[in-house]
Amino acid sequence: MIYFAKVKDQEFIIEIGQDNKILVNGESFDIDFQRMPRSGVTSLLINQHSLEAVVEEQDGIWQVLIRGEQYPVEVADERMRRLSNARGSFTAPDGEVVVKSPMPGTIIAVPVSEGDVVQEGDKVVILESMKMENELRAPRDGVVTHVKVEPGVGVEKGQPLVVISDQPH
Repeated sequence: MIYFAKVKDQEFIIEIGQDNKILVNGESFDIDFQRMPRSGVTSLLINQHSLEAVVEEQDGIWQVLIRGEQYPVEVADERMRRLSNARGSFTAPDGEVVVKSPMPGTIIAVPVSEGDVVQEGDKVVILESMKMENELRAPRDGVVTHVKVEPGVGVEKGQPLVVISDQPH
């Protein structure tokens, strides 16, 4: 099966093969992964290197948190890709997008305020979880319409933190 993944402005073609092999843009990798129940943490083994990630789908975009950095990832299989190309879209949806907490933790900082214009990839929340600071970033360009947390507040997995819209309210 072939998948197309878009991270920021980079696109990757991913082919899932047999025997724990994948091709990413033609480069071969041995991969094994295990998703931990309840925690949302995925343990990856890529070419014998261990990596942990929190992976969660939010509003049609996969949010991937690795080493304290969050990456919004758009994924489409071959059929979805053909449909998207026919419509001319393989981008984040218009309208509101909610940045949610990928895990329980404590808000360290919220470097944005309501009314701020943000670009895709801008830091919108810094969350401490499991003794690690995690930078949550805007999944697309827009205007911050709601900030639902403040520094020092404890949050649960999936809790809305910041709402970004394509236009101010």
